[in-house]
Amino acid sequence: VQPPEKPLQAEEWNRLRESFQSPEIFEEVMFNSMVRCNSPIDVAKSLLTHVAKRNGDIAYNLLVKYLALCVQQGQTSEIRDVYDIMKIRFRVLESGAYNLLIRGLSNSDQWRMALTLLEEVKKIMIPSRTNYESCIKAASRHQEMNLAFELYHEMLAKDLVPTLDVLQAFFDFSRGMKGAELQKELFGILLYLRENQIYPHKTFMRSIKLWFESIPGGNWRGHLTSIKDSGQCPVCNHQLEDSDLTEEEYNNLRERIIRDVIHGTDTFRKTSPQEFEAFQKFVEDRFPFDIVIDGLNVSHIKPRKMQCENLFDAVNCLAKDNARLLVLGRKHMLVNSSNWKREIMKEMQNKADFFFAENISEDDAFLLYATLRSGKHCKFVTRDFLRDHKACLSDSLTRHLFRKWQLIYHVKPKKMFLSVFIQQPALCYDCVVQTTGDTWHIPYKDTFEEKYSYRVPRKWLCIQQK
Repeated sequence: VQPPEKPLQAEEWNRLRESFQSPEIFEEVMFNSMVRCNSPIDVAKSLLTHVAKRNGDIAYNLLVKYLALCVQQGQTSEIRDVYDIMKIRFRVLESGAYNLLIRGLSNSDQWRMALTLLEEVKKIMIPSRTNYESCIKAASRHQEMNLAFELYHEMLAKDLVPTLDVLQAFFDFSRGMKGAELQKELFGILLYLRENQIYPHKTFMRSIKLWFESIPGGNWRGHLTSIKDSGQCPVCNHQLEDSDLTEEEYNNLRERIIRDVIHGTDTFRKTSPQEFEAFQKFVEDRFPFDIVIDGLNVSHIKPRKMQCENLFDAVNCLAKDNARLLVLGRKHMLVNSSNWKREIMKEMQNKADFFFAENISEDDAFLLYATLRSGKHCKFVTRDFLRDHKACLSDSLTRHLFRKWQLIYHVKPKKMFLSVFIQQPALCYDCVVQTTGDTWHIPYKDTFEEKYSYRVPRKWLCIQQK
């Protein structure tokens, strides 16, 4: 449906409606089309008035569509009017309407109203990330940084993951501002990037650099550089943190993972304590292993190939150099089927130890336990990122150690050639945000990546205080 270019009279709307193949959904289709074509507000308003006169009121979904058009065009007074109508007519609004209202008002001079709406949302549900971020950006834009950070911390406490966009906004809007507290908050964001192994993209990195250089009396200078293979920064000659774990860190990590992840709350939901005990005994009798493989996960790597063949290729590839392998499988793999051929399974069992768990078990805890029990040399193979388990770890230092360990000991199978397993080039320095107090080193990527990536950046921002 092509929306009209100017407002229509009632009889003109009626004629259009009658010529439409499904008159009962005419208004809905028309409003969708108006949003898509960004029609003038007075055209949409004339349809709304026509519906109100004909039906005596306007349905909720039509009001939301009209609201979307108003938000799209930044029509603040219209947004307020729609909100007033909705508040009188409907006791509670759903999240879609609240998202639009908060977004629309936070971009206007009525931005404080968005904060009132955020409070309203909190009474009935957990506000969405966009709700918070709209309000944070509005507060930052009006230099109300304390308020912006208050909302940011509230958001983190609700386990909402901020976008890089909102984190960048903090640096953009704090430029040239004084205050030790503000500085502490922004350093906190940089440490958040470190803890979560987040690499800012080029424009975000520039915002960080400009903010440092704008701190009144701060004397910070930023330079873009590449770190030498030795881990030394060519700009300030500072040696970056070592990428490998010391024996003490490794033992610490092992104890923590066994306590928080393996015996914590998330294991026995999908495996029984009896099965896990049997697995521990199995490992004790046979360790140390060199490589632990998540069998089911690896067996899906090439969808057109038989699962047991995928796994067979992986075992063959990894069994070179007489490595001791442990494959974590499921009991259904032992049943002869189109995906699991008995003779191939037998042949694999000559090259690797196999542990077959119940079909409903979760492999990750088994994978972590066997790898960590085998010692510091042992690597593990899975296509999973193990994010959930990292989240189960109770403190940021352990999460940092887990990430470092994962970077070195996690082998990722590649889709195209199973004979090739991606292993990180063993960098001797740790690729995360680092600071000594008077220097900061921030790894960054050229482009924005929404997806979590294992590729570590080779470009760095070095910032030092003169």
